[in-house]
Amino acid sequence: MFDRLSQGFNNVFRKLSGKGTITEANVRDAVADVRTALLEADVALDVVNAFTQNVLEDAIGQQVTKSLKPGQEMIGICHRRLVQLLGGELSPDGQPQPFKPAPPEGAIMRVSPAPTIVMMCGLQGSGKTTTCGKLAAYLSRRGRSVMLVAADLQRPAAVEQLEIVAATVREQVKGAPVHFYAEPEKTAAYGKAVGVAVQVCQRGVLKAQQLGVDTVILDTAGRLHINDDLMGELASVNKTLRPHQIFLVVDAMTGQDAVRSAKAFHQKLEVDGIILTKFDSDTRGGAALSVKQITGAPIKFVGVGEKIDALEEFHAERMAGRILGMGDVVSLVERAQREVTEEEAQKLEDKMAKGEMTMEDFLGQLRALRRMGSLKSLLGMLPGVGPMLKDVSIDDGQIGRVEALIHSMTPDERTKPSLINPGRRRRIASGAAAKQEEVAQLVKQFETINRLTKEMAGMSGASKIKAVKELGAAGGLGSLVPGVQGMPNMRMKGSTTGGAAPKGRFKKRR
Repeated sequence: MFDRLSQGFNNVFRKLSGKGTITEANVRDAVADVRTALLEADVALDVVNAFTQNVLEDAIGQQVTKSLKPGQEMIGICHRRLVQLLGGELSPDGQPQPFKPAPPEGAIMRVSPAPTIVMMCGLQGSGKTTTCGKLAAYLSRRGRSVMLVAADLQRPAAVEQLEIVAATVREQVKGAPVHFYAEPEKTAAYGKAVGVAVQVCQRGVLKAQQLGVDTVILDTAGRLHINDDLMGELASVNKTLRPHQIFLVVDAMTGQDAVRSAKAFHQKLEVDGIILTKFDSDTRGGAALSVKQITGAPIKFVGVGEKIDALEEFHAERMAGRILGMGDVVSLVERAQREVTEEEAQKLEDKMAKGEMTMEDFLGQLRALRRMGSLKSLLGMLPGVGPMLKDVSIDDGQIGRVEALIHSMTPDERTKPSLINPGRRRRIASGAAAKQEEVAQLVKQFETINRLTKEMAGMSGASKIKAVKELGAAGGLGSLVPGVQGMPNMRMKGSTTGGAAPKGRFKKRR
């Protein structure tokens, strides 16, 4: 999302880093460039003016002009101010708290024990119903039982869609305690069911209480904020059920229109948080940077794909790091941990240390990689790599082609790729509709990785650095991660973010 903005910031830091000495005029010019980058990213003008003024005052106050590393000093200032701009609510232990369960006492609707009630609202087409399912999956993975209540009685097939979403969550999150409540007979044509939704929500909450469900998600009808009747319905649901959390679902691709609608909703309902959908899209990012400042409501979650598990907690500090090219290794590790258990990772590590990793193991890793998200988004989380991805072509479909090659192998060939002779290579290529050269390249790279990881297991110091260089010479990032094309050569001496990196290089794939 923030590619254009990241490029603008990195150009500013590069200019400052390239000067032996800088003046206050240089700093003002840099801040002017930051302002331009923010405006091009469709950030609200008032937000841009306040942000750049704060950065300028901080830079002059910290005497950046006298610093030996003005580029790094400016990065630090921009990072602090971006974190502040993006918001970020912390719990007493200092950790982000996107979802707050209801207290055990203080029952809703005078019943006890009271489930935690979450009301979802948003404009038509914002992805609200799908997001209800994603939030249900997020909560069920954390041990909560969930009931999805179909309170959208305006849109045709909305009830059926939510029922499908609930079934999808149960299917993909094994053992997920996700229930569904609906009164399809109450569904009416547009504009004829205003007020009925309140009663459906009440009965849905009572049903959840009877079943012992601890969290209820109300999927209300999508609407335009100028529709007073429908906005009044939301206010009635809010007044009657007093939900613990009100989440506003906002389409990040709508830019400042999204911010204006969020402000209107917040004035009517006092929403507790924003969920930005389509966060992985190729948009300018202005909504994400403006919404907290203008509405006062923090971003709690972001939708990062179409799959039911593609909902992530929003961390202002991590996002600021991504924007400034500092990467987000913590989020990358968290994604990996969701797909690969600690036990599985340890088994693979032991196999690699012995040089016994098989093609079957490699296939499992590729599948986990695909579930984690697009290759470009994953690479963008690595420090210093994000700015290089601007003109890089990354073909996620290449993972599928590698999978096809491995599926064309016999069990013996997957366990021992050295068995693959010219005759077997022809058969495998034919079965995968590929070229024989592709089979040979995959086997060669696989055997190189197996050999080097085994050698590195017993190394330390200079020997390990030498092996890492050899691994890079064997093809670098472009060959180890299928589908990466156009990655420029990069001597890893460090980066403008100040993070040191191992010496080596990325080679352009040919």
